[in-house]
Amino acid sequence: MRFLFFLTFSFLVSCSTAQYEKDESFAELPKNTENLSIATFAGGCFWCTEAVFERVEGVKYVISGYSGGEGANPTYREVSTGTTTHAEAIQIYYDADVVSFETLLEVFFLGAHDPTQVNRQGPDRGPQYRSIAFYRNDREKKAIQSKIEELENSKFDKPIATQVVEFKVFYPAEKYHQDYYPANQGNGYVQQVSKPKVEKFEKSFPQLLKDEYKK
Repeated sequence: MRFLFFLTFSFLVSCSTAQYEKDESFAELPKNTENLSIATFAGGCFWCTEAVFERVEGVKYVISGYSGGEGANPTYREVSTGTTTHAEAIQIYYDADVVSFETLLEVFFLGAHDPTQVNRQGPDRGPQYRSIAFYRNDREKKAIQSKIEELENSKFDKPIATQVVEFKVFYPAEKYHQDYYPANQGNGYVQQVSKPKVEKFEKSFPQLLKDEYKK
């Protein structure tokens, strides 16, 4: 009975059980980003990872979407089945004079998700929730590999499951997924999964927070 309750609870708070909105039009990428650097990560449900990175000083925009697969213009319905090769991902536009790519890696690996979990994150299961750190050049690739090696030697008992993948393309998710955390505070998943993760990040990385998120 307790196992059945756990399965039911997990289903109810799973990111993939979200109701599909009537307006399933896609969000657009931000404009006027010429002076900003870009980083792309996949670390489980994008509602959580987006909310975490939105709080980092120097981050200007965070867009939820899909990446890491071959099919063009995937929808949330398609990705949620776990049969596409895309993962839920976020694209971060940031001021590199304020926050470095290496600091974003620190947030990704230690503040945004558990990089040791394989094809899952918390209650969310399936390859669409796998961990991926995308790189756009050799410097970023080396930085990711170096961070993984460092963390495996000092922070984690389990191997890090994060895939190190060359960036190809990012598809913005539907509009209703953007800024989902602040707009849906009454949602069960947000309360049970996203909120504890965001609050843990705020407590663990106070030095990285934008002023409006400092306690």
